[in-house]
Amino acid sequence: MFENEMVSNVVGQIIESIHIVQKRTKNIQSADDFSSTEQGMLILDSVCMKLAAIGESIKNLDKITNKQLLSKYTEIDWRQAMGMRDIIVHHYFDIDAEVIFKTLNEDIPPLLGVLERMHSTLKQD
Repeated sequence: MFENEMVSNVVGQIIESIHIVQKRTKNIQSADDFSSTEQGMLILDSVCMKLAAIGESIKNLDKITNKQLLSKYTEIDWRQAMGMRDIIVHHYFDIDAEVIFKTLNEDIPPLLGVLERMHSTLKQD
């Protein structure tokens, strides 16, 4: 088994990071909004850093729960979430703003929903 309080704290940190990403990108309407201005590029850089941290935290979460927690939430492709971190960290100069924009709009909202549900369940146990 695993220690719920520590796991709950990690999940809470991931949720907070997602909220920060959503706040920073609230005015981003297309991938071009990242690349068309210096401010957009700064936002892209900061979002990539947060996405890498989220991916790393998900990896750690899987490790500290002995792969028992994430497997209960099959609606998320956890390998893909962890893999985003690897792409950002190891292939930073190849990052495609379109992929990041798509991730923010298609993958982050369901991830947030699952993490919030997970966080609530951990607090109840």
